[in-house]
Parts: sequence; structure tokens; C-alpha cells
Amino acid sequence: MSVQRLLGVPHFTSRLDLDVPKSHLWSWHERPGAFERLSPPWQRVEVVKRTNGIGEGERLVMKLGRKPFRITWEALHGPMVRGVSFEDTQVRGPFRKWHHVHRFEGSTPSTLIDDVEWDAPLGWLGRFFAGWMIKREIKRLFRFRHARTKLDLERQTWTPPMQSDRETTPDRPLKIAITGASGMVGEALVAYLTTAGHEVSRFVRRAARDPGEIVWDPVRNVLDPEHLEGLDAIVHLAGDSIAEGRWTPLKKALIRDSRVLGTKTLVDALAQVKSRPAVLVSASAVGFYGNNEEPHDEADGAGDDFLASVCSDWETEARRAEVLGIRVVRARLGIVLDPRGGVLGKLVGPFKAGLGGKVGNGRQWMSWVALDDVVHAIDFAIRNAAVTGPVNVVSPNPLTQSEFAKVLGRVLSRPSFVPLPSFAVKALFGEMGESLLLGGQRVIPGALEKSGFRFGYENLEDALRLMLGR
Repeated sequence: MSVQRLLGVPHFTSRLDLDVPKSHLWSWHERPGAFERLSPPWQRVEVVKRTNGIGEGERLVMKLGRKPFRITWEALHGPMVRGVSFEDTQVRGPFRKWHHVHRFEGSTPSTLIDDVEWDAPLGWLGRFFAGWMIKREIKRLFRFRHARTKLDLERQTWTPPMQSDRETTPDRPLKIAITGASGMVGEALVAYLTTAGHEVSRFVRRAARDPGEIVWDPVRNVLDPEHLEGLDAIVHLAGDSIAEGRWTPLKKALIRDSRVLGTKTLVDALAQVKSRPAVLVSASAVGFYGNNEEPHDEADGAGDDFLASVCSDWETEARRAEVLGIRVVRARLGIVLDPRGGVLGKLVGPFKAGLGGKVGNGRQWMSWVALDDVVHAIDFAIRNAAVTGPVNVVSPNPLTQSEFAKVLGRVLSRPSFVPLPSFAVKALFGEMGESLLLGGQRVIPGALEKSGFRFGYENLEDALRLMLGR
């Protein structure tokens, strides 16, 4: 390494060309939700405090990593020229220096240029020993940020408008309410919709803390219909986790009631609303089809196990909204992949430790889907009147569990030959393990493909490499 490189302050510059107007690119960054969309999913990020927007003088304080090794990063926004550039500088954090200038160029198409001036802790000594690693992490970060920015903006500008009795255009912000907004899918959906300029309300089961919250008790049928007046759409995601804890009779009742009674509460309230939403996107799951190896599309009926019966009853309650003149989309979600939670969140640790491999015989099917494709599919369903009824939200390319394990091991550069036998799954997890780990479904996204939806991640390895920064 040359003396000049050691003594000089390093720079990193990355360029993203987009076939969207510069005004859309700027607005996306300026709106709430942009920071969440730009945060890499492999990194634990908690926002501690922030002020409004990206203008000069605004601040963001966040915690990075996991306890007990969490790092505080405080950023101060510097000069901003609307539609042209904005800046942020590290006030305290892991770097000796971090100054990031975001520049917006062109018209249509447009260009985003990220120019970062950084320095390692301990200056030239830190650069000598860790500079290569820091550069790798910065490249990894911006590769992800640009990929997500590009895909989000393409989806937001391309998705057809919702047709309803109200005047609706792609540029008009919609009023959308979301149950289950604090879950993995809900959090990502809120961030995505707010960057698109929509007004998003969240259902909560506590006292409201701001005007954008709707108080309800889904199991006790408590929901004031007044809060649903004038909405354009409702996305119903709420439901107790099926993957946490053994399926005792009490747990199974909670799984069912949180979905079936919660949906009943929502539809009962909608029946009393004068100005009803045009569409209800109600979550379901591919567990609707039961555990088997046959390929399924939306024309197939329900299976006969516990999860299939829950999904069937769940969807039956949602369909009552059709009588009210509301378009109902029953989004049958597959195995949603994101390293911050769900199946992938549980698998990454063991696989990194070299303890990954097939579960049972490994022949059970995994109908997976990237979290971003779930978010984009829900947005597509909201604004596309042709989408109605059951919709399988899964990748077009399901894999067996054994194939999935091999791909994940390859992406993480780890072996994937440590098996988890069927008897161990049954002993450790009981019925839950038999259904979720040893069972599976081979599901085809027929309705989405016929309606013209474009998946961002059809290939598992490509999806894992982006979301894991590999």
C-alpha cells in the first residue's frame, strides 16, 4: 500500500442509472420509509431518535448490531438543494470520518450518485489493517441500496392504478390501513408504501400514540368503524406466529382465533362504514393446500390438516367483505425470506456455524418468496382491479428442502450436510415441527403471472445473495 493511499482520506463513489423521472427519485428519498428501505437486511438496525426529513440540521440516531456489541451512530444532515443534493455527516459512530453526499442528476432517465468520504478508526493505522474490509462492506452496502432503490421505483411507477368509483390515478396518494404492521411483512410494507407517497395508518392493540394509529382488539371484536371511513384499501396481515412454541391446544386456539376472529372483527366493522375501501387484501398462507407433494394453483381446494382448516376459515371470513362491494384479494403467502426474521432468520445462524443441512428426508417442498416480492405483490393487488380472489404469493421456482439447504450453504460458503432427522424434529417441536419442518407445499403463482406481475427474485440464489450481502 502506497504512502499516499495511507495518508489520504479514502473516497467511495457509486452511480445508479434509472429509467424514472428525477422528481420521483428525489421524492422517494425525501419521504418517510426511505431509511428503512435502504437499511441492509443482514444488519441489525434500530432507530433510537430522528427528526423530520433530510433537510439541513435534521438528525438520525441509530444502534447497529446486536447486544452486547451494539454501536451508536448519529448522523447530522448538512446542506440540501431540493431535487439536486443532500448530505449527511457522522457526528459519532464507528468511523473516524464519514461524509456522504447524495446527488441527483438528469431528468428522465435520472441518475443517483453516492459520494462518500470516509476514514477508518485510528487513521492510517486503521486503514492499513482494516481498510480492505471497510471498502468491501461499503461496496456491499451500496450494491444492496441501489438494487432495492431501483426495484422499488420501477414497481411504484409501473404498477397499474386501482380502479374504483373514486377518481384514482398513479400519482394520487392512497389512504391505506394495515393490520399486523409491526410484523416482518407489515414493517416492510409500511416503509415501501410511504416512500411511494401513500398515507398509511397502522392498527394497534394498545392506546394510540399518534393520529396514524387505529386501536382495535381483534379477538374481542372491538373496532370503531369510524376509523375505516374514507380508506382506499386495507391490508390485513395480523395473526399470531405459527412458528413460535409447541402447538399446545391453547396455542392452536390462539393461532386460529387471532386470524379468524380478527378477520371477523374487521369485516363486521366494514359493514357499518358508509365510504368503504375499494379493496381488502387479506393474508392467508400456502398451508391452505395441506402438506403434500402435488403442484397447486389457485383453482385447487383446501387440504385437511390443522393449518389448512385455519386458512380455509380465515379466507371464509375475509370473503364476507365481497357482499359489501369490496374487492377481496386472499394473498396466500409462501415461506417469506428475510434474514431479520421468519425461516431464514432462524437458519442463517446454524448455517454460518456449519450446522446446516437437510431436515427429515429433505424431499418436502418449500414454496419460498423474497420479502420484497411480497411487498410488491401486495401493492400490485391494491392498485390492480383485475386481481381478485385467491392469489398465491410465491416464487415461480419452488425447491425441495434439500435443494434449499444446498443453495443457502453455497451462498454462505459453508457446508450443508448436517442432517436433522425426522424423529428429532418430532421430539423437539411436536406437531408444529411435523407440519412446518417435515411438511410442505409445491405452489405455483398462477394468478400473479396471468395478471402480468413481474417478480424481482425468481432465483433463490440471486435473492439470498442480495438479502445476505453476498
